[in-house]
Amino acid sequence: MVLSLVAGFLAGGSLLGGSLLLGAGAASASTVDVTPGVSPPGANDWACKPGKDHPYPVVLVPGTFESMVKNWSTLSPVLKSQGYCVFALDYGQANGIDASGPVADSARELAPFIDAVLAATGVRQVDIVGHSQGGMMPRYYMGFLGGAKKVHHLVGISPSNHGTEGLILPPPEYAPSEMQLFGPFCQACLDQEAGSAFLTELNSIGDTVRGPSYTVISTRLDEVVTPYQSQFLAGGAQQVTNITLQDACPLDVFEHDQTPNDPVVHQWVSNALSQADGPADPGFRPRCL
Repeated sequence: MVLSLVAGFLAGGSLLGGSLLLGAGAASASTVDVTPGVSPPGANDWACKPGKDHPYPVVLVPGTFESMVKNWSTLSPVLKSQGYCVFALDYGQANGIDASGPVADSARELAPFIDAVLAATGVRQVDIVGHSQGGMMPRYYMGFLGGAKKVHHLVGISPSNHGTEGLILPPPEYAPSEMQLFGPFCQACLDQEAGSAFLTELNSIGDTVRGPSYTVISTRLDEVVTPYQSQFLAGGAQQVTNITLQDACPLDVFEHDQTPNDPVVHQWVSNALSQADGPADPGFRPRCL
């Protein structure tokens, strides 16, 4: 796992190599190991301080079976070049495979990472951009782990908000012998099946919680989270914007796994993050490629 809580919550801990002290604003001091595996370009500069034009640090959360560098190697440098403080993590490792553990446990890993970002940057809230599971899982953090007050905006790219009617299959590099270590399959995959116990709990409190804004970016060509409309969130226009890429760019051919690399998606993400309050502007017209 990217994060490991260091013993000494109540003792206050100390500043360690590769670790960050959580102090002011935290209920108790602790150290969090913020040394990542391989960060995407532009991410995890722990000296970065948000400016007035981009006051919220951006936390990038990858999807199932994905590492942060694999998922965010194109979007992260785009956001960094625009002046954002960008952070990313790996999470949910089961038997060495990223983002495959129980989704609720992954949300519990996200929580201290966000606390570390807030402590390092000196601000009170972050923006989150997540892909697939990474666009859905933060909702558990926000709704059940007290994270709503720490999140300004959640941007989900092809998020599995209400699960999928299909199967989430491992990428070909994972041999069957490796997947057998998960039992019948990876728990995160089972959690993202439509009607799962996890999703029933997640959505029992509604699609949104008070405070944060939500933007969902979907593609009609999504072959993983199906139907693609299941990604949408219910909510008022002041809090939620649901986007389908082909509404503005009919020839956009990006499918589920590649949406984080789509330049049109990058434009929508930038529009969403530029909003002082509220979700992405539904009237925004990206430049189609």
